[in-house]
Amino acid sequence: MNAVLRQWHPHVLLSCVCAGLAASNFARPGSWLAVLAASAALSSIAGRPGLRVPLLAAALAGTGWWWGGARLNDLDRSVLLPRVDETGRAIAVVAAPPRHGMYSIRVRAEVRRFGRLPVRERVLLELPLGRAPPQGSILELIGSVELPPTSDSGFDERTWLRRQGIAVVLHGKVWRQVGRRGGIGGFADQLRRHIEQTLAPGVDGERAAVLEGVVLGADEGLSPELRQEFRASGLYHLLAVSGQNVVFIAIGVLAGAWLLGLPRWLGEIGVLAAIAAYTLAVGWQPSVVRAGVAGGLASLAWLAARPRDRWYALLLGAAVLLAWNPYALLDPGFELSFVAVSAIFVAVPRLERILEGYPVPHKLGLVVVVSTACGLATAPILWLRFGAVPLYSVPANAMAELSVGPMLGLGLVSSILHPLVPSASAAIGWVAGWLAAYLAFCARLWASLPGAQIASGNALAVAVLVAALAGIAVRRSMPPVRAGTGSEQ
Repeated sequence: MNAVLRQWHPHVLLSCVCAGLAASNFARPGSWLAVLAASAALSSIAGRPGLRVPLLAAALAGTGWWWGGARLNDLDRSVLLPRVDETGRAIAVVAAPPRHGMYSIRVRAEVRRFGRLPVRERVLLELPLGRAPPQGSILELIGSVELPPTSDSGFDERTWLRRQGIAVVLHGKVWRQVGRRGGIGGFADQLRRHIEQTLAPGVDGERAAVLEGVVLGADEGLSPELRQEFRASGLYHLLAVSGQNVVFIAIGVLAGAWLLGLPRWLGEIGVLAAIAAYTLAVGWQPSVVRAGVAGGLASLAWLAARPRDRWYALLLGAAVLLAWNPYALLDPGFELSFVAVSAIFVAVPRLERILEGYPVPHKLGLVVVVSTACGLATAPILWLRFGAVPLYSVPANAMAELSVGPMLGLGLVSSILHPLVPSASAAIGWVAGWLAAYLAFCARLWASLPGAQIASGNALAVAVLVAALAGIAVRRSMPPVRAGTGSEQ
């Protein structure tokens, strides 16, 4: 038992941090908790060896709870909330790509000044339809402060924005760009702008929008109809940055270092820099942070000659996100991302053993088992959050897999080559554009089939029953597992 505890105690301690941060969503502690956590930490150092890990776990859980409460209080604090219904001159920085709506342009921004009041607060900025300001631009505008809309049934935008630290909507009436932000934010803006412009030079419209979705995790350019078709087909997750994106970046950097004759350790440092830059360009999304943390830990593990631990990387990614914003626990993106990856870790090896002995190509079998594991694990979240579950997710992902990897790789290569060989970048981008068209075709095809989404309780019950019966039938058809020899075990 002690050996097992010694082996797993880093995971236990990190899980306690995550649990404490998550608990702050349900009860906010007082400052007294910091004193208790510090006392437990000191006791773990001076106490009996057998109690050190439990005391340290309690201290970390208490610290996480205290920190989570402090962060939530900070996120809930608003200087502009008492100024609702006021109109004034404001200075705001565009912090995300704009999204065109039916009646206005909506974008997340940070207000630096309102009237004579210095402010540093995130808002949802609404601008008149027309030309949209680029990400990173500094705007001077005349705007009015209003509360976000709320609803007793359906989507409650006020609560959703509040969980992201946004308390008010700023309705801009007249605006002009007066500059661009600098620092790390400005560097991230330049990276994103470069990738957007060089992913596929000459490719525009729907194909460019799908390509940006796969490479940058952005769906702003997609039409509402195509966005819904991606959801109904079970392919919407492809428009979020995942571990596959980070793997392609790492392989590309290591391959480049090998071709240049550089040592492996220098290549791994390059991987860390590339992952950090890519994470900055893509933005602070749960799947982005999780994949970036996992990729960075993999390179650090190689540099430190330590074994790679995927569960530790997953827990650390969750701790980073929850420490920055404990409300992330209540975000569907966070829930879907971490539940899907946990399902891959737990269920995929077992499902692969079920497929052993069947004439299924390995790559196709891997796509099938990963899609099945993720689909089953995320179905309850999709049902509770959105009231619908895609039915054809597994075959849709098997069909789409042909294009996703090559499209991602070609898009990144096109972006890298564009400053050096623009003609080669354009040719590669043209191919990536047609792969994006194929992916959009897959989404439309599977979304158009009857019953593409299960949206009623009776249909869901039937689907669960059929899946259970199919699982029992497959299990019974499997040949009995023969016990191996002692050397094999």
